[in-house]
Parts: sequence; C-alpha cells; structure tokens
Amino acid sequence: MIDALLTNIAQKGVELTRDEQAFVASVYQPKKLRKRQFILQQGDVAKYETFIVKGLTRTYLVDEDGREHIIAFGAEDWWTGDMASFFNSAPTSYFVDCLEETDVLQISQANLERLFVTVPKMNIYFRILYSNSIVAYNIRVALSLCKPAVERYQEFISRYPKIQQRLPNHQIASYLGITPQSLSRLRKLAVLPK
Repeated sequence: MIDALLTNIAQKGVELTRDEQAFVASVYQPKKLRKRQFILQQGDVAKYETFIVKGLTRTYLVDEDGREHIIAFGAEDWWTGDMASFFNSAPTSYFVDCLEETDVLQISQANLERLFVTVPKMNIYFRILYSNSIVAYNIRVALSLCKPAVERYQEFISRYPKIQQRLPNHQIASYLGITPQSLSRLRKLAVLPK
C-alpha cells in the first residue's frame, strides 16, 4: 500500500531517497476498512491523518433534524479526516465513513512530527497538501453560497470526475445542497450531463 503514497509524494514534486522512503513506510499504519465503517465520528478527536489507497469515503455533518450534509468525498490518492481536530486535539463536528471497502494509510500526530524532523522534505509535501486543501475549501464555500445548482454540479464533476458513477444520486444531491428530485429534474431537462 505504501507505493501509492510514495507515488503521490513524487507527483507533488518531492523526491525521496530510498532511506527516506523506508522511513515514510515505517511511520504509516495500513488499515482495511469495511463499507459503512467510520474513520471518524462526531465528537471524536482525530488521531490520524488518513491517505486513501483504495476505496471511497464521505465527510458529512448531521443537523439537528437528523439530515446529512455531505461536505466532501475522498477516493483513491486523496486524504480524508479533520485537520482542525487532528492538530488542535479538539472534538470533530464531522463524520467520515467508508462508502466502499477502503484501504488506507494512517499517521498519528507524533509520527507526523517525527517524519517532519527525520525527512524535512515531507514538510514541503504537507505544505502543498494543506495549501491545496484550503484553496479547495474556499472554492467549495464560495460555490455553495453564490452559485446556482447547475454550476455547483459542474464543479462537482470537475472535482470528482472518477467517482460520480460510484455514488447514489441522493449523496450527490446532498453534496450540492439540493434535493434528489431537483437533481433528477435538472438531468431530465438535459441541463446537466448524466
């Protein structure tokens, strides 16, 4: 499983020596998760940063009426979790669960600090990840507040081109902030690609 992470690191322009790769492999824990298994539940403190090797996850909130609001999906080669909870040791507001059988690599905060000291190049890798995460979050908030459903759907297709077919319509609708019926109506009008 570590090869997927090492490839991801290299794709971000961070070149590791064999010794550095071996150290990276030593601080990550592989884990196999079942469909519907939680990685994180509301009220938990995130103990790990989680890299998805294979599978599909969703991050969501549940409102006081019991409705789910999907914030993000995570698929192969993505990271999932709650950075604020992880770095601040604070309870999370989110649920993160597996929509498919999912293989992940996890790193604890203590091991992440060891990684930064032992392999300083990994500071660059995580800076790139966190910068990309902030940009994606800002785009998501702006779209949710200001753009019509059609544009939100187009952004969804752009952001998640490989997973649309792996998701039920009600989860796509939740992510877009519309009802499944609205999504169906838009598709029937041929306003949106199917």
